[in-house]
Amino acid sequence: MPMCMALCVSCGVSKSLREKPDVSLYQTEIPAREKINDSTFTIAHNFLRKNRQGLWELKVSGNPLELGLKTGSLTQELFNEQEDIFVKKIDELVPSKGYQNLLRKFLAWFNRKMYLNIDSQFKAELYGVSQYASPKYDYIAKPYQRVMYFHGAHDIGHALQDLALVGCSSFAAWGDSTEDGKLLIGRNFDFYAGDAFAKNKIIAFVAPNQGYKFMSVTWGGMIGVVSGMNDQGLTVTINAGKSEFPLIAKTPVSLVTREILQYASTIDEAIEIAKKREVFVSESIFVGSAKDKKAAIIEVSPKNFGVYEVENSDQLICANHFQSAAYANDKKNQKHILESHSQYRYERMEELLKETPKIGPEDVVSILRNKEGLDEEKIGYGNEKALNQLLAHHGIVFQPEDLLVWVSSNPYQLGEFVAYDLNEVFNLSAFADAPIAETERNISKDPFLQSEAYLNYERYRILRDEIEDVISNEAHVEQTKLKKLVQLNPYFWEGYYLAGLYNHNKGYDLVAKGYFEKALELEITTVPDRENVEKYLRKLR
Repeated sequence: MPMCMALCVSCGVSKSLREKPDVSLYQTEIPAREKINDSTFTIAHNFLRKNRQGLWELKVSGNPLELGLKTGSLTQELFNEQEDIFVKKIDELVPSKGYQNLLRKFLAWFNRKMYLNIDSQFKAELYGVSQYASPKYDYIAKPYQRVMYFHGAHDIGHALQDLALVGCSSFAAWGDSTEDGKLLIGRNFDFYAGDAFAKNKIIAFVAPNQGYKFMSVTWGGMIGVVSGMNDQGLTVTINAGKSEFPLIAKTPVSLVTREILQYASTIDEAIEIAKKREVFVSESIFVGSAKDKKAAIIEVSPKNFGVYEVENSDQLICANHFQSAAYANDKKNQKHILESHSQYRYERMEELLKETPKIGPEDVVSILRNKEGLDEEKIGYGNEKALNQLLAHHGIVFQPEDLLVWVSSNPYQLGEFVAYDLNEVFNLSAFADAPIAETERNISKDPFLQSEAYLNYERYRILRDEIEDVISNEAHVEQTKLKKLVQLNPYFWEGYYLAGLYNHNKGYDLVAKGYFEKALELEITTVPDRENVEKYLRKLR
């Protein structure tokens, strides 16, 4: 037996690969899925259908195994497509078959204790979903283990410090800071794994046989929660913190927030649930509560735990750094505040909230869509210092005391925000061929979508990807294309940097110097990015 395989087996990998949850408590038969048309499917009173904004609306009920089986059956095509996208992304990042084989072994080793840290009810649900996984990826892992691994992939994405996968922004206002005194929460989920990953968003309305009913914004195969609200008016959203790369997977944070949503009705109850789970990355869990009429942030990491609440204030803001006393001396957190774009976005949220002393849902959406920097500076489209980085998986607004929620439709958070009244949705007794959204409450799509600037940004993204490939492959590109790149997004430093890098690599030093100097005049996203540009300029000088 090869040494690496022997090590894997000795570390308990084989046991985790053989693990199968005990679902005997939940033995059940669910009816076959009925197809109404290409975008509407039902199982008894449960259903999946696509609304006119392109969002998939899923409603399921039952015990944990039933929830998994119904979700898997109703969303099978979406689940399989999402898995295709995910595996294709991994293949792009790791094109070598040899390295892919090593990666599979590493995943099995890294996730060897994950199953010990997931509650049995969620394992049963994951098992139900996994029955509808595509067999073509069984070479990666068996369906049940694979679905479990995918729930940890979100956490690993957070931990990959050199990949700009996340830059989420959240805020809450209540009391004198809102139009009617009621709690309002807004958030952008800026997790980016390619445009295709965000194409099929699912708004899941779940009625478990134990705990509270809840809604969440999710995707095929995902039972964890990144943004959601339950029927008690408790909300959860997650914002990544700065993490070291973990050595072993424990509880995926999206399953911690799922447990909070299903079993907590107050901030204190949410804190108690979070305390008893071991996570393997750093995360801010932003909790809003209709009962408490305020919001708080639970800050979790593998070695620390803190809670941040504001006193004598009716606003709470969260970017991607920790704020509680528990992390006051955390050097990694302090470095992240100084070097990343988190503090900048935090200050921008402060600035915009001051400009609108009493906000309503439409004001929240306007803030989430804001593309400018501090003091309205033009910082380029796609800059991670902006609240609207033009890559969000979704934007969402909660009004917990009225059980109202607004979810963005594609693209990014620019499309129409679709309104749902959870009082109405959870009281639906049967499938009806009528909208379940509160269409009269919908918030219109961003006029920016109709602008030349938006079209130029989309052209910029295509050309940027092309030029990055040219640089990576040491190929040739015309200087006119490089000029076009910066013209399409003239206030964004990235285009000038790429043009400078191409010319530097080709030995066109004078041209490269001009591009790098222009990049330095603009709002560069992070301190390491700025230092990188300065390093090239020092070489050229």
